[in-house]
Amino acid sequence: MPPAERLLFNTKFKVMQKEKNNKQPKELSIQIINQNAAGIDVGDMFLSVAVPPGRDDVCVKDFGAFTCDLHAIAQWLKKCNVDTVAMECTGVYWKNIYSILIQHGFDVALVNARHTRNVSGRKTDEKDAQWIQRLHTCGLLSSCFLPDDVTQTVRTLVRQRRSLTQDSTRYILRMQKAMEMMNIKLHAVISNILGKTGTSIVEAIIAGERNPEKLLLFVRKGIKADKATLLKSLQANWRSEQLFLMEQSYRMYQFTQQEIKHCDLQIEQALQTFVAVNNDGLIEQITPLPKPRPTTKNKLAFDAYSYLHKIHGIDVTAIYGISEIAALEILAETGTNLSKWPTEKHFVSWLNLCPNNKISGGKLISSQMLKKKPNIASQAFRYAANTLQRSDHWLGDYFRRMKAKGGNKYAIVAASRKLATIYYKMVRYQQPFQPFDNDEYKNKFQRAKIAYLERTLQRLKSEVA
Repeated sequence: MPPAERLLFNTKFKVMQKEKNNKQPKELSIQIINQNAAGIDVGDMFLSVAVPPGRDDVCVKDFGAFTCDLHAIAQWLKKCNVDTVAMECTGVYWKNIYSILIQHGFDVALVNARHTRNVSGRKTDEKDAQWIQRLHTCGLLSSCFLPDDVTQTVRTLVRQRRSLTQDSTRYILRMQKAMEMMNIKLHAVISNILGKTGTSIVEAIIAGERNPEKLLLFVRKGIKADKATLLKSLQANWRSEQLFLMEQSYRMYQFTQQEIKHCDLQIEQALQTFVAVNNDGLIEQITPLPKPRPTTKNKLAFDAYSYLHKIHGIDVTAIYGISEIAALEILAETGTNLSKWPTEKHFVSWLNLCPNNKISGGKLISSQMLKKKPNIASQAFRYAANTLQRSDHWLGDYFRRMKAKGGNKYAIVAASRKLATIYYKMVRYQQPFQPFDNDEYKNKFQRAKIAYLERTLQRLKSEVA
C-alpha cells in the first residue's frame, strides 16, 4: 500500500474509533410489571411500608402493629393508588396485616424471605421495604401458596390436634421414665403401657396398690408374657417423688386425650362447612361409608373417611399407606384445588421430595435436597411411605429396591415422591387408584434390568473388538 493511501486509511480508522468511543453506553432497563406496587417489611411491633416515589411526601413510612395501625396502612396505600402489595412471610406476624389488606381489596403477595435477600450493606427496615417494593414492581417476586378461608380453618384445627397428639406422646414417655426410675419394667413385657392392661395397672398403682401379685389381677387376655415375668416386672423400688410424677403425667395424658376429642368435634364441624361450600352452601347429611381398612392408632372421633370421600369425590385412602389422619393432614395443608401447582413435578417440589439440581457450565454440580424442615403434608407422605417397608404390593417392592440402592432415608423420599404423584393425579384429575399387579411389576423391572445388562455387554464387546 502506498504511503499516501496508508495515511488516509489510518486517519479514517482513527475517526471511526473515536466516533465509536463517543457513543453513549446503552442503559440496562428492566421492564416494570407492577406499576402500583408496594412493599412491607413485617415485624412484631413495627411495620415499614414503601410505595413508589412521588405518590406522597415520603415514600417510606413506619406504622405500629395494632389493629388501628393496620387499617391506617390500608388507607395510606389506597391514598397512594397502590393495587398490589408484597411482604415476607415472617413468623405469624404477617397474618393480621394480610387479612386486613385482603379485606380492603388489595392483591397481596406473600413471598419467601429467601427471594428478597438484599445486597450487602447497611440494613434497615425501611431499606428492606424499599427493596421488596422494587422487586415486586419488576415482577421478580412470586407469591407462596396460601389456602382459602375454609381450608385455613381446617388447617388450624388439624395442626392443633397434631400438637395435642405429640403432647400426649410426651406424657407417656414421662410416665415410662418415672416407672423406669422405680425399676418397673412394665414396658418391657407389654407393648402399650396405656392399653387396657397397662391403664388398669397404672391406675391401681396411683390408687396406692404396691403388691405385685394383686397387680397381676389386672392383666387381661392377649398378653404374651408369662406370669413369672409379669410378676418380676412389677417388683419396684417405690419412691414418692416418682409416684407423684407418674400420677401427674397420667392426669395430663387423660386431659390431653379429652381435648383431642373436643378438637375432633371442631374438625368435624369445619369439614361440614367444607362440604357445604363445595355444595353451593347446602348442608347435607353425610352417609357413613364402609371403610376398606381398619382404623389406626390415635383414630379420629368421627367418620373422617366419609367426609374425605365427599370432599374429594374419590377415595384417597385407597393409596397404600395413606390413613385417614394422613389424608386429613394433606387436605388441611393443600386443599382440594391442586391446579395451583401446574404439574405433579411442581407439587413434589413444593413438598421438597425431589433433588435441588444446580447446574453451572452445563454440568450438574449438586443434586442434594434443600435443607429445610418438611411441611406437614410432606411429613404425612413420609410417614405413609415408611409403612410400605414390609408390604406385599408393588409400592412395597419399589421401597425395598430403593432401600437396597441408597438406604432407608433415600427409600422414604423416593416412595414419598411416588405417593405424592399418585395423590396429585387422583385429586386433580379424579383418577381412581389403580395399583399394578405385583408379579407383573417385578417381571417388568427384571426385563428392564436384563435389557440394560445386554446393552452393557454389547458395549464391552465392541470395546474389546
